[in-house]
Amino acid sequence: MEESDRTIKRRMRLKIMGTVQGVGFRPFVYRLAQTYGLCGWIENTPVGVTLELEGSPTSLQQCLLSLERDRPAHSNITSLETTYLDSVHYSGFEIRSSSTVGPIKALILPDIATCAECRAEIFDPTDRRYLYPFTNCTHCGPRFSIIERLPYDRQNTSMKNFRMCSACQREYDDPRDRRFHAQPNACPVCGPRLELWDKSGQTLARDQQSLEQVIAALEQGLIVALKGLGGFQFVVNAASDQAINHLRDLKSRDRKPFALMVPNLEMAHSLCVISELEARLLTSPEAPIVLLRKRTNHNSVSFSTQIAPDNPYLGLMLPYTPLHHILMHLWSGPLVMTSGNLKDETICIDEDDALKRFAGIADLFLVHNRPIVRHIDDSIVRLVRQREYVLRRARGFAPLPVITSQKLPPLLAVGAHLKNTVAFSDGPNVFVSQHIGDLETEQSYQAFQNTLEMLTRLYDATPVTIACDLHPDYLSTRWAEKMATQKQIELVRVQHHLAHVLACMAENELVPPFIGVAWDGTGYGSNQTIWGGEFFLITTDTIQRFAHFRTFPLVGGEQAIRDPRRSALGLLFEQFGQHIFENSWPNIRTLDTFSEQEKKTMRHMLEREINCPRTSSVGRLFDAIASLIGLKHWSNFEGQAAMALEYALPEIPLTRCYPVEIQTSGPMLIVDWEPVLLSLLADLDQDVSLAQMSASFHNWLIEVLVRIIKSAKVNIQPKIVLTGGCFQNTYLIENALIRLEQEGFLPYCHQRVPTNDGGISLGQIIAATRKDKGTICAWQSPAK
Repeated sequence: MEESDRTIKRRMRLKIMGTVQGVGFRPFVYRLAQTYGLCGWIENTPVGVTLELEGSPTSLQQCLLSLERDRPAHSNITSLETTYLDSVHYSGFEIRSSSTVGPIKALILPDIATCAECRAEIFDPTDRRYLYPFTNCTHCGPRFSIIERLPYDRQNTSMKNFRMCSACQREYDDPRDRRFHAQPNACPVCGPRLELWDKSGQTLARDQQSLEQVIAALEQGLIVALKGLGGFQFVVNAASDQAINHLRDLKSRDRKPFALMVPNLEMAHSLCVISELEARLLTSPEAPIVLLRKRTNHNSVSFSTQIAPDNPYLGLMLPYTPLHHILMHLWSGPLVMTSGNLKDETICIDEDDALKRFAGIADLFLVHNRPIVRHIDDSIVRLVRQREYVLRRARGFAPLPVITSQKLPPLLAVGAHLKNTVAFSDGPNVFVSQHIGDLETEQSYQAFQNTLEMLTRLYDATPVTIACDLHPDYLSTRWAEKMATQKQIELVRVQHHLAHVLACMAENELVPPFIGVAWDGTGYGSNQTIWGGEFFLITTDTIQRFAHFRTFPLVGGEQAIRDPRRSALGLLFEQFGQHIFENSWPNIRTLDTFSEQEKKTMRHMLEREINCPRTSSVGRLFDAIASLIGLKHWSNFEGQAAMALEYALPEIPLTRCYPVEIQTSGPMLIVDWEPVLLSLLADLDQDVSLAQMSASFHNWLIEVLVRIIKSAKVNIQPKIVLTGGCFQNTYLIENALIRLEQEGFLPYCHQRVPTNDGGISLGQIIAATRKDKGTICAWQSPAK
């Protein structure tokens, strides 16, 4: 170093935005300052962190390079402003109290699974945190579930009432300790505690004795309601058919799969076929539920076939909190670990509320006294072509933003009716909320409103536009209409499938032109019919729906979602008219499921077009085919019939395919399902296997994609966006991507934003920035 460089001092001010609070960023900078002999200070601010460093120009430059290169693993820098100033002769380096001045822009980190160091401590008998279920540090633990406001300091979290003991305070104050400024820092002396309650709320045991009694209860087949990180979970013995079926009865959850928690990766391998990338997902800081293919031989570990009946996949997760780690260590086998809620409700977060809501379900309540600020369910992920494919975005992922290339105004989107999420934009960031669920109950609607309030309060911003679904009867739409009127702000109604397409576009950072393909169950169309099999051509300035599936009547409207027979009957009536009721059709199994009175009623509805809206839905086509071939006539949960059709596929893929026929109606291309229906009925006459018929239908859908896209009037090699709930089907999405690539197209699918309705709110935000004045979006300016 030159003599002049050593003697000259400069001051460097850095303003950093991104995920830099709650990740050990300030301790990291403190250590950098010590390493490079720099003086100054750092503080949390509403936008991130601000720091000043003072020293030689060379040391400042080296520190800046190291700051970006060696930042903490869970941090993310989205903006770094550097200003060089004259020296003010700081002595030493300090971490200052957080500043609360200015607009709130800082990013909040999701809750992070327990790190290896904390795991080692809770199982070390000599450690003061031995078997302590609330152990954490700057590398792991609660974040989003406990924060009340920014900046991220202890007094702004639900840990504010837990005063640290002298030992914890020393750790918190020591820059060399990994708990330096760890806001949830706690120990058995000063931190949250466990209690075991009976059904009346009486305390039966505390701390470790609580867990020991829980183990005994699980061995007896009892149901335990466990207060976890982001809400309650129902826990039962995974080997007990009786306990699992009892839980199904009490939750009105007949056949829907339950998730399993296993103690370690070795046991997960014994239950399922797990690739290296899937193992990485299971052990990642996000620690989601991962959908994995079951092993046919898993004799070493016992679990009930009732966990995921008629399903080749299991949803597995590893322990992600110290409480789960200790429980699984004591149990040493798999446990059913499912959301603590009633049907169509959001998970419960409060122990007193749980006593009321779960009366008659839970036998025992394992609770703690650390308040949960907001509900956060477990995320669900699978791999699609070796990439993450998030199906439910919650713990571990929310509220990290989707970063766009635009500087967006403050916009609020209220999402769809099912699998609801909401979203808020600020600058380049779109903050998509955690999974809320189906807005079918008063409780879930209240959670929806609470989440909206939380988003706008956390980021201290008032939206200039509210975006909602085009469907006039959605609770989310009605809320948006009411709020837009009250606040006198702009309202935009976004067509459901366009929102799907724009969400996938935003996540993949695509620039138009491209073709968007949206296939799902139902969505309100701009022509007042039910869409669900749509093709869009998106340019910078225009949106054109240029193709869709041939429509058919949906008998009973929304009733058909849980009754696939109705979709099949609508398809048959569209093809054969009244003859479907008059002639004998011995091989059409759907017809045998209707009573004579039901046939009479539905014939009347169809002939007079009473509550028989027309639909182009691919999801309802899946339902119709599943019923016609006798797989599933009634559904206990959304998508069950489509899942049964997917699981009927042969283990060795077949190329068999039903004939593709495309019709035209003016500029519109129409995918005709008639050849499929007639071919399938012929297959039924000839006793063709279910596997062959399922493969023929799936392959037909993939070839339809290719034919339609080839027919599109696009003068460049198009990018193709695949989105919507139908693309949760692994065979469909993987083979569609492969087939489109073979034809020279550039296909894209979702990754960290769900392809189902959980991604709708993101698409609504993007639609609200386009302002296409067509039939796809409807705009309402604020009243003057």
